[in-house]
Amino acid sequence: MSHTAESIWIDCLSFIKDNIKPQAYKTWFEPIKPVKLSGEALTIQVPSKFFYEWLEEHYIKLLRVALVRQLGNDAKLVYDVKMENNYSSNRPQTVKIPSSNRDPLKPQRVTAPIDSSKRELRNPFIIPGLQKVKIESQLNPNYSFANFIEGDSNRLARSAGMAVANKPGGTSFNPLLIYGGVGLGKTHLAHAIGVDIKDKYPDKTVLYISSEKFTQQFIDSVKSNTRNDFIHFYQMIDVLLIDDVQFLSGKAGTQDVFFHIFNHLHQNGKQVILTSDKAPVDMQDIEQRLLSRFKWGLSAELQAPDYETRISILQNKLYRDGVEMPDDIVEYVAKNIKSNVRELEGVLISMIAQASFNRREFSLELAKQIVDKFVKNTKKEVSIDYIQKEVSKYFDMDVATLQSKTRKRHIVQARQLAMFFAKRLTKTSLASIGNQIGQRDHATVLHACKTVDNLTETDKQFKKYVDDLTKKLTF
Repeated sequence: MSHTAESIWIDCLSFIKDNIKPQAYKTWFEPIKPVKLSGEALTIQVPSKFFYEWLEEHYIKLLRVALVRQLGNDAKLVYDVKMENNYSSNRPQTVKIPSSNRDPLKPQRVTAPIDSSKRELRNPFIIPGLQKVKIESQLNPNYSFANFIEGDSNRLARSAGMAVANKPGGTSFNPLLIYGGVGLGKTHLAHAIGVDIKDKYPDKTVLYISSEKFTQQFIDSVKSNTRNDFIHFYQMIDVLLIDDVQFLSGKAGTQDVFFHIFNHLHQNGKQVILTSDKAPVDMQDIEQRLLSRFKWGLSAELQAPDYETRISILQNKLYRDGVEMPDDIVEYVAKNIKSNVRELEGVLISMIAQASFNRREFSLELAKQIVDKFVKNTKKEVSIDYIQKEVSKYFDMDVATLQSKTRKRHIVQARQLAMFFAKRLTKTSLASIGNQIGQRDHATVLHACKTVDNLTETDKQFKKYVDDLTKKLTF
């Protein structure tokens, strides 16, 4: 006998009815209508977005058990949600939204390595405890491998992440360093690894933290004379994920304490996962002993996604938001937004908002308007590293020479131009510009900018340098 959506749903309801109160069953399950059965995916229609959100928050576990009983472990649930208005008309419409099919991540208690006779261990997350310390993973369950679209640009990093999630601390990818430019999915992938480990190993203590927060906690521990408690807390972690590790640059005390924590975790078979916007070889002001440890495991790069991957990312985002958009518009966005995933999703969100709030149809004209704004903004975002590389290339020298202490006239002028454009094209402070361009101070940068302004007015050849570099650096 072949199954239908109706027969499967009737069997699910009989199980659900036995496990909840009659009033709850009548309110939340009787109004649901089965719509379609496609393989292991059952689509059900619910009366409103609020109805769908309530089911996801309060009854997802019960729904999952009921579906697995009928359709097996690969069972999926899709909601057909009735919406009050279309984006471009007054007709009621429905949108299809897949179930998250998961519960929120639960914190677990771990035994702290202290005697009851001693003072309590101070948790940097300010969660009090004596023998037991409650540790929140700080993970976002919405960042998962399921919605991290694989492509040639990220296959190595994603595959390594899945291997680590299957066997944390038991692979040669320890530490796993994921690096790449802005908006390419480093944080998403780090969370996905943590979420997968929590699903497979609920007893493991997983902690995600940004390097800035880690640094601030360390500073606080020094002020309150609890440095040892800080170290002991992090030594209890089974899987430590540190985001944007490049921000440890120049912070000698934080690097020193992280070195000891890293060594303890690594020697005890714990997993360390790091993200950075630079490869280890390009990191500056990081102690050599720490850099060498970053290179122990695997350094996996995330690159800008290719056209096919960008199409897949957009289609996945639309599917999860329950929005339908013509293929030609999706293709236009994918062709024109190439730099990173965050901008791709930003264009999509802007289009949905415009269509929704201004009652406009999705159209190529609307897509072009929004894409133009994003592309113009992207052109303004230039990094100091990029400026140094372009200036060095223009004057036929390497970046190390540009940053050197030499006083040769043509090298000094190149260095001053790099500082001038860094101040003009970035929002970085003068002190930070000087630090990144040859360890100079802010007064040197100020002097460089004034010199460039003066030479531009009095020296035709120098003015040509400025004009040529302006074209290069502003695309």
